[in-house]
Amino acid sequence: MKIGIAYDVVRDEERQIVEAIRKRGHELVPFYVPSMVVKVNDSSQEKLDRLDFAFERCVSFYRALSSAALLEGKGIEVVNGYEVIRDCGDKLVTTIRLSSRGVPVPKTFVAFSRQKVIEAARELGYPVVVKPIFGSWGRMMARALSEDDLLDIVDFRESMPSPYFRVHYLQEFVNKPGRDIRSFYVWGEVPVAIYRYSTRWKTNTALGGKAEPAELSEELLDLTIKAAEAIGGGILGVDLLESSDGRVYVSEVNAVIEFRNTVRVSGIDLAGIMVDKTIEQIRR
Repeated sequence: MKIGIAYDVVRDEERQIVEAIRKRGHELVPFYVPSMVVKVNDSSQEKLDRLDFAFERCVSFYRALSSAALLEGKGIEVVNGYEVIRDCGDKLVTTIRLSSRGVPVPKTFVAFSRQKVIEAARELGYPVVVKPIFGSWGRMMARALSEDDLLDIVDFRESMPSPYFRVHYLQEFVNKPGRDIRSFYVWGEVPVAIYRYSTRWKTNTALGGKAEPAELSEELLDLTIKAAEAIGGGILGVDLLESSDGRVYVSEVNAVIEFRNTVRVSGIDLAGIMVDKTIEQIRR
């Protein structure tokens, strides 16, 4: 097969995907997105001819979104595609899609003014978590332990130049057991999952969380699949939160997955699985 990969930064994940493609004897067509110039109304670009599909691997959300749209506009199957990246990238849309399909999510409010944020937080009860609707790696997330904390956070957000910071997304604080779960979905299957441990309330490995292999129950496997398919399927990372009362919630779904720590602790060749399962899907 002729397989493309759109990227803007070469990380361990991209190297593993490239190695998996070449190891299986397929032809690799790289697209370094920062150097791309695409004529939108020209369907004859030679580099795209006979491309079977492309992996979207840009770190930048907007580069991933735009380059996926451009490739799809040229008739290329993209994994993950524009709509999946768009809906995963917007936490509000993700929560709406999950909740509307019966996937358990933390109690969530969205408010558009200072006073309504206060009212929402009072109904949720403190502590509350305030998230940007766009963002990753736990950045710009804050936990308010009191109304004074919340007002400081809202004042800071309201002073930011980006208008989406004035869309205030509030969630109940889920009292996790010092960890959360990152579960990986690949075309209808869950090949691997990890626990992410931290002494902080944010457990992202990008913020120092420690990865360990996780064995998921049938219930959590089913929940991963249900959440991923609510977003559109493909290749996704599903974040699960275990609460102190035994319930499990889906907090986020990730469209351009990072997995080097997962491979390191589990020994699972996730890049190889991604390549093999995507080829199976494309050939159907």
